[in-house]
Amino acid sequence: MASPSSDKPSASRSTKRKPKLGQHFLLDVGAAQKIVEALGDVSNRTAIEIGPGRGVLTDVLAPRARRVIGIELDRVLAAQLRMRYATRGNVEILESDFVTAEFTSMVGRRPGPLHDLRPTQAETVDIVGNLPYYITTDIVLRILALHRNIERAVIMVQKEVADRMAAKAGSRDYGLLSATVQLFARVDKLFTLPPEAFSPPPEVHSSAIRLTMTPRLEELQVEEGPFIAFLKLAFGQKRKTLANNLRGQYEAAAIRAALKSAGLRSDVRAEAMSLEKSAAVFRGLREA
Repeated sequence: MASPSSDKPSASRSTKRKPKLGQHFLLDVGAAQKIVEALGDVSNRTAIEIGPGRGVLTDVLAPRARRVIGIELDRVLAAQLRMRYATRGNVEILESDFVTAEFTSMVGRRPGPLHDLRPTQAETVDIVGNLPYYITTDIVLRILALHRNIERAVIMVQKEVADRMAAKAGSRDYGLLSATVQLFARVDKLFTLPPEAFSPPPEVHSSAIRLTMTPRLEELQVEEGPFIAFLKLAFGQKRKTLANNLRGQYEAAAIRAALKSAGLRSDVRAEAMSLEKSAAVFRGLREA
């Protein structure tokens, strides 16, 4: 997604430079193949790659997917990628930010010099990418917000972020990100790579994770916006009990009644509650 800094340190230091926009480029071609394979059969599908960078994932994806849209924020890299894939009619490189790009027009574009903007039939797409650490959470939340348009996403993230997304209620890593991701998707941790699999090598390990969109809103009988706002409030201060976090917005009596109705102790903390229990408390408060 981003290129290294433009200054020119010695060759011995070049691999230790911090990328300008926080990207560590994937070097491991075998890992790239495993990431793309985790998407499943994409021969009749559109795949959006977030931050193709130097094209390691794109090289594997392009021969397999019906259509590839690479979203690259770095202007120089975007230009290089356009030249590199100029002869591939199924690949288009957009210089843009995935977090803020207008999704409908982005997917509606067709590869080619004229960028045909005629409407296309609605379809779900797949997402793939080696995400920059500094904006990983924003990208993940954007993917979740587009859950109606996305079938699955296979992304490489910092290992501790992958652990949080996959964490179970009651575990040390479970928090707002865990609950939000699991509200919309089934999470599968795939494999972990050491720092030397990237250039420049990060200081931590990275993990590939697959998100298969399976929204639970209807099952849990909750509305998307209000329930996410409730989760943010519930996880607001981790050291506080759920009741204390909720008191800024709800009456104490309503909170006690909702906890009792959900079969929870009065001193329960948000990280100890499953999504089912969180939804039960939310519904109880809405009905109070």
